[in-house]
Amino acid sequence: MTPAPSQRHYGMDWLRIGAFILLIFYHVGYSFTAWGYQTPTRGVVWWAEIPLLGMSAWRLALLFAISGYASAALLARDKGQVSEFGWSRIKRLGIPLAFGLIVVVPPQPYMGLVNSGYEHGYLYYFLHDAFSFQKIRYEYVPRIMHLWFVIHLLAYTLAMCGIMLVLPASWQAALRLGFERLFAGPLLIPAGILLVYLVRNYVPYGWTDMHNLLNDRAAHLHYGGMFLFGFLLRGSSALRASIARQWPIAAVLAMAGFFWVAGDSWLYPGRIATPQEWRHALILAKSVESWAAVIALFGIADRFWNFNHPWRQTLSEAVFPVYIAHQTIMVLVMYPIRDWGLTALPEFAILCGSVAIGSWLFYLVGREVGPLRPLIGLKRHKTHRLPKTDPAPTPGT
Repeated sequence: MTPAPSQRHYGMDWLRIGAFILLIFYHVGYSFTAWGYQTPTRGVVWWAEIPLLGMSAWRLALLFAISGYASAALLARDKGQVSEFGWSRIKRLGIPLAFGLIVVVPPQPYMGLVNSGYEHGYLYYFLHDAFSFQKIRYEYVPRIMHLWFVIHLLAYTLAMCGIMLVLPASWQAALRLGFERLFAGPLLIPAGILLVYLVRNYVPYGWTDMHNLLNDRAAHLHYGGMFLFGFLLRGSSALRASIARQWPIAAVLAMAGFFWVAGDSWLYPGRIATPQEWRHALILAKSVESWAAVIALFGIADRFWNFNHPWRQTLSEAVFPVYIAHQTIMVLVMYPIRDWGLTALPEFAILCGSVAIGSWLFYLVGREVGPLRPLIGLKRHKTHRLPKTDPAPTPGT
């Protein structure tokens, strides 16, 4: 990949923006499948899971890899000061995480409770039940919902900071060198696929992410590994060059993996289990799709998307606030419209439009109110000072 480590890679910005836009469509589409959701809509569309399978194997791996890449850029901006970088990430991720768990997320389980017959209003729920750490009807509260991603990301970031503070520089250099020797060459694609397959096939829970920091063993190895991959990628010119050479092969493999997974879904839709004799082949296909798609998208972002645009900075800034708000908005819209008698297509369009507009307004309002900016993951407004001027000359000088 062409940019030097000291340069900003605009392609990664566009890739991050695109990944979060796809996430909205994915979460809305998820509610039309048999996979289950917090608040199911009018019913199941039998084919809806097939396009979603084109994203499910790699979407989170990509987001963690991009986050690792961005973390390396931020650490470089902090001139390698690990403690300062770690503290800055605690503030930028921890503050909106706390705000999200206290303010943004509680309406989601509340709507689930209302759906199951809960009779109290939201104020009563918030004051008495929302943070009671107990099971109410069919919901255990409090819930973390989609903010599990932020919890995992913050945990990986702090773990990496701890390792960098403890390990001697010579050990870190040796690990980087070993990483490059493994991936910056012909083993880039097969080694990555093998590692994903081993984790997702032999570690407990496999492809089922528990969204629990203490129990997500397979997910931690997969997503934590992708975070580390993205972090090391930014400082490795050899690996960037390897991706630039091999991404077309990875794109073909990713499509092949998807077609196998989609075919399996066609034959065994919904909650019908894949026969045991085909299980390993399915996991291998998902592993191929997962790793190859990330490599292909990194290569495409470098080859075609590495350019600036007036909207890039705004969209990049909006990504985190939109992510914080999107799922709660979706859940709040789902209930009123599900009894309108709509068919799947207009309901899908209404949900996508509502989530997009509502999340964007959440960002626009939050960014203009100084005290709210840190709560939604933005920096505080910088103080603009007039440039200093030379003092006026005194008479006689």
